[in-house]
Amino acid sequence: MASISLGGTPVKTIGELPSKNTSAPDFSLTKVDLSEATLNDYKGKKVVMNIFPSVDTGTCAKSVRQFNEEAAELENTSVLCISRDLPFAQQRFCGAEGIENVEMLSDFRTGAFGKDYGLEFGDGAFSGLHSRCIVVLDANGTIVHTEQVQETADEPNYKAALEALMDA
Repeated sequence: MASISLGGTPVKTIGELPSKNTSAPDFSLTKVDLSEATLNDYKGKKVVMNIFPSVDTGTCAKSVRQFNEEAAELENTSVLCISRDLPFAQQRFCGAEGIENVEMLSDFRTGAFGKDYGLEFGDGAFSGLHSRCIVVLDANGTIVHTEQVQETADEPNYKAALEALMDA
């Protein structure tokens, strides 16, 4: 379990993020058009997973905007913004914000992604939601960078994620 905080209150996740230099666990997530996305869909591409509790919070929305801006410059890379928000909320947000360079994915159906990646909040007000994390994969699906943000209200380290991506 990772010990993090939510608004300064200590909380724990149900596990730990997968280790660097290991294969990313497969997943089945829902796109905004309600179709399925799996890890295999991104085979041969570098992947940045921007994972967060809800796009309807300020820091989460800011991370989507920031990665949308950065993603416009990335070649052979998919930026996946993953939460347990309903796909309808994700689509509404992207439409209102003009977000076009990232792909929104939802874990609303089963919550398996949050459990398989060990990042689900295990207690506290956000229990059952995803904690704020970054996972970067190379084109072979190997994890090259992870970040479990210690205070949920804080933004992830965009620079470290993008540097890991460039080195992948």
